[in-house]
Amino acid sequence: MNILNGLTPISVWSFFETICQIPRPSKHEEKIISFLMDFAQQHDLPVKKDSAGNVLISKQASKGMEGRRTLVLQSHLDMVCEKNAGTIHNFDADPIKPYIDGEWVTADGTTLGADCGIGIAAQLAILSADTLKHGPIECLFTVDEETGLTGANALEPGFFSGRGLINLDSEDEGELFIGCAGGMDTVATIHYEEVTTPDGLFPIKIGILGLLGGHSGDDINKNRGNAIKVLNRFLWHLTQKYEICIADFTGGNLRNAIAREAFATVLVPGSSKEQITVDFNIFRSVIEAEILLNEPNIMLLLESTEQPKFVIDKSSQLRLLNALYACPHGVLAMSARMPGLVETSTNLASVKFKMENTIEITTSQRSDLESGKQDAAYMVESVFKMVDADVRHGEGYPGWVPNPSSELLNITRLSYTKLFEVEPIVRSIHAGLECGLFLEKFPGLDMISFGPTLRGVHSPDEKINIQTVDKFWRLLVEVIAQY
Repeated sequence: MNILNGLTPISVWSFFETICQIPRPSKHEEKIISFLMDFAQQHDLPVKKDSAGNVLISKQASKGMEGRRTLVLQSHLDMVCEKNAGTIHNFDADPIKPYIDGEWVTADGTTLGADCGIGIAAQLAILSADTLKHGPIECLFTVDEETGLTGANALEPGFFSGRGLINLDSEDEGELFIGCAGGMDTVATIHYEEVTTPDGLFPIKIGILGLLGGHSGDDINKNRGNAIKVLNRFLWHLTQKYEICIADFTGGNLRNAIAREAFATVLVPGSSKEQITVDFNIFRSVIEAEILLNEPNIMLLLESTEQPKFVIDKSSQLRLLNALYACPHGVLAMSARMPGLVETSTNLASVKFKMENTIEITTSQRSDLESGKQDAAYMVESVFKMVDADVRHGEGYPGWVPNPSSELLNITRLSYTKLFEVEPIVRSIHAGLECGLFLEKFPGLDMISFGPTLRGVHSPDEKINIQTVDKFWRLLVEVIAQY
């Protein structure tokens, strides 16, 4: 494509554009794995792959650096696959279409995959370079980070040998991360009876779209709207005034993304459709007044649609709407130990009608505290148990406890100050990183995480700041030379 020609560092952007051509949805990373195996063979580099699909490519030290310690560079292979309504894109087959938009690189109607494609690109640039100074390097590429950290969880002892690790999955240039939240998923299933659509009802489709969405960790404290909560609020109020029936309710997509869009097919009394339109316009004004500053592109749509054959039974409809209204979403607690950092949160991620007359509601909880994570999950569970839903919790993943005495942190901080004549910010992050699992499996592992600036991650608004990629690369090169 050569869309990103002329951007520096040339090698990083070239590899990133190549990666954009390779489909890599979570749990379907076969094509990018094959690319990495071929890359290692072409560059005569030792490579191995474990049973989960994790890949490790090694590179010997540059001349004169043979006595240095081995440093691990790590990123994940999968990407979040989100697209705008109306965008035609098959993430299993179609390439991502990046383009330059001023100071940023973004994609056409889909997620860009800079999370964590830019980390992969930087590793490939390190592995292919023959002029850099560095000790022994191990580049670790893990699978399925976005939907469960499966690859990190499956790592076996001894898969890599380095005792220092740089995670390349952070999104704020100038900030060095030394800790992250742990997380887990809670999924509720509501069973319903299928009822033949009653006579005399008029079908309408209600949609909430245009929201910013974003990362359920990094963006959860930005007061962004949740399309599921907004749509459910209107439907709940409709049930207080009218005899309506719901045929479908679909909202959100991924557990680690704030719901950007939600749609419902609703049947309303024909005699009341004009008044319901008035109610909808009033509701739209109320919602816009509440969140328009944070959600400038929000759209609320009401239109006629085809008559469905079936609707859900009234009891299940009320159980669904009541549970979604009561289900918490957003920040639950701020950190007292690290002011300004979210300590505990929960994300109402998706609602989907499934096979066998079931509705599946997916939520995710995060916390710096193991007890906070569990408490948030049990809070969500209690809401859905009150409406007789089946509830199950995922295994979750541990947090990464900060180590302010980290040698790797000290090297990176000094390198940043030397290069850019300003002190970097050192902090923890509310998003989940694989580092907590690495630390469980490799006790004593010294770790740090940094990267360029990304915005709109986990949404089609995802973009990466061009200038910060150069700073990210320069810092990475300096740290591997000093380690």
